[in-house]
Amino acid sequence: MKKFLSFILSPFLIGLVACNSSDQNNKNRMQTTDFISEAKVEAIVKQLKDSLGESHVFRIERGVWQVADLWRETDGTVDDFSDFCKNSFISDTAELSRLFNTLERNLEVIYGYYHKIDVMLKAPLQLEGPEITPVDMMFGGYDVSAHLTDDLYANQIAFITALNFPFYTLKEKTELGENWTRKEWAYARMGDRSTARVPAAILQDISRTITEADAYISDYNIYMGELRNEAGEQLFPSTMKLISHWGLRDELKSNYADKERGLEKQQMVYKVMQRIIDQSIPLQVINSDNYSWNPITNELFDKNGGTVASKPEDTRRYGVFLKNFHAMRQLDTYSPDYPTQLVRAFDGTMEVPQKDVEELFRGLLSSPQVKEVASFIESRLGRKLEPFDIWYNGFKSGEGIPEDELTAITSRKYPDAQALEEDLPNILVKLGWKPAKAKEITSLVTVDASRGAGHAWGAEMRNDVARLRTRIGAEGLDYKGYNIAVHEFGHNVEQTITMNDVDYYMLNGVPNTAFTEAVAFLFQKRDLELLGLKNPNPEDEYWLALDNFWSCYEIMGVSLVDIQVWEWLYANPNATPEQLKEAVINAAKEVWNTYYAGILGGKDETLLGIYSHMIDYPLYLPNYPMGHLIAFQIEQQVRGKNLADEMYRMYTQGSIIPQHWMKNAVGSPISIEPLLAATHEALQALKK
Repeated sequence: MKKFLSFILSPFLIGLVACNSSDQNNKNRMQTTDFISEAKVEAIVKQLKDSLGESHVFRIERGVWQVADLWRETDGTVDDFSDFCKNSFISDTAELSRLFNTLERNLEVIYGYYHKIDVMLKAPLQLEGPEITPVDMMFGGYDVSAHLTDDLYANQIAFITALNFPFYTLKEKTELGENWTRKEWAYARMGDRSTARVPAAILQDISRTITEADAYISDYNIYMGELRNEAGEQLFPSTMKLISHWGLRDELKSNYADKERGLEKQQMVYKVMQRIIDQSIPLQVINSDNYSWNPITNELFDKNGGTVASKPEDTRRYGVFLKNFHAMRQLDTYSPDYPTQLVRAFDGTMEVPQKDVEELFRGLLSSPQVKEVASFIESRLGRKLEPFDIWYNGFKSGEGIPEDELTAITSRKYPDAQALEEDLPNILVKLGWKPAKAKEITSLVTVDASRGAGHAWGAEMRNDVARLRTRIGAEGLDYKGYNIAVHEFGHNVEQTITMNDVDYYMLNGVPNTAFTEAVAFLFQKRDLELLGLKNPNPEDEYWLALDNFWSCYEIMGVSLVDIQVWEWLYANPNATPEQLKEAVINAAKEVWNTYYAGILGGKDETLLGIYSHMIDYPLYLPNYPMGHLIAFQIEQQVRGKNLADEMYRMYTQGSIIPQHWMKNAVGSPISIEPLLAATHEALQALKK
């Protein structure tokens, strides 16, 4: 489950527009405006260099060009620009440090309180409660910080920041960062803060569009008790309501433990997913229990068993996706060095180039271990694999515990959100935290019942709370909700540590969202252990390797589909929802045929197009497999050590770039090789 971000507040927008991988000269970074001439910039640079000396050359050149890049006629005359640069550039080390401290302190105040407002405005959309009204949507889509960028340029705070704290490209951070002090890293992250001017109207539009997409997905539920097979039988409990895709996927996974009708249930869920992807699903069954539905034949029935004419969802899913594309594309003009959402997502936000990410993914998907693990799964299932076995989750010794038994335990233990919140300190103690530290961390985590599948939302200032959201039914927390809650709690623990225990506010957080996913996976894999249901087993590390490998195999293909679709969108910016639907389905088929059909069957299978993230969270999906790889390397690092101590050591590095973070944390960069080697070793050991 994703770490929730508001998308257009500081963590997101800064990541989008702050970074630059270009090797061009500073002057070539000038945006579309040429209000400040190149000759004028060079003259000011020369005057400052002559008066301050060669030791300040880099900061002078970079800073003056950055301000010139951002200055508009409305900010003042050319002479005003010249006076500003000459009067505002700080060469004294102590004075520069004071400026940094002032900026850091005040930005924390601004971002922290804007975040708290955003949390409250979006609460009716995200938490269990009354039906969402149009006015709720208006407030939830309102970005209270949209004018902040305009204001910070108008009062020249953004210009002072850009002039005195150089922006470093990803290449420069990679080459120089290993030798930087913590303060130099903090200065560099301050330099990331003022590098683009996006109009408030665009920020508001992005906020509104993403909020609408999130609301669409949060209410995309299937009432499983209303599904019927061809014999007219009901296979699922009447009370079961599952969100797409997470709930459907997790229900499919849970039925590997059902030896009687589990396969039939899985095939029915699989068919529901296919109908969501191709949009043949009847609109009447989405978030409604008014009708019964046979997903195999696509027939709809009223409460008396009579056949009802159905209306397909058609292209609504892809219309939402398309609106996200057009919203994010508005940023292209304001990010000349990162001119597409693809480049922003990888070189900017993730700070790992797209080509490097794809190389990792295709390397694992093409590895010989795929066929070996698939053969191992077949031997355990006693049948040929089917496409939905992409979600096989039986990598455990012995027989799995049926989900209804697990739900009986979790619903009794956690009847409501308060019970879960009260138990959070105990969970951390079981994971290795000392009681005092466990209480300190969990005092800054609050639990809410979620409308959607669940998410974690961290604070934006120290001593504010992180929010854990998961679905909690009238009968308590079922196992699916518990499993998600443990995952989200991992995010919350990371969020709390990296906000409150990192030495500089400018370095709070993690290098990218894959690193918080890594913690969430570490927690989630221990969910049964936390319930006292899993005893230490010497084979556990082998099962863990296989589980991680198969999870990567699944989500790497999904991520490649997401990437291909965004590439298609940029090549076809005037596409209709119908054309986008066709493009998603074609991309899903192409990736499936390349990496999955020979393993799981189903030529031209569309299953890789089911993921809801593709619809409501643009280009987030690649963070999951990166998170799996990072989590596995971290898991190897913490094995035999105290998880709490190791996590604290690693995560208090904060938001330096990913590969430096990994080298400091585990001694090597992000790689598929440790997982491939461990998978091979696991297969050899478990086949004996």
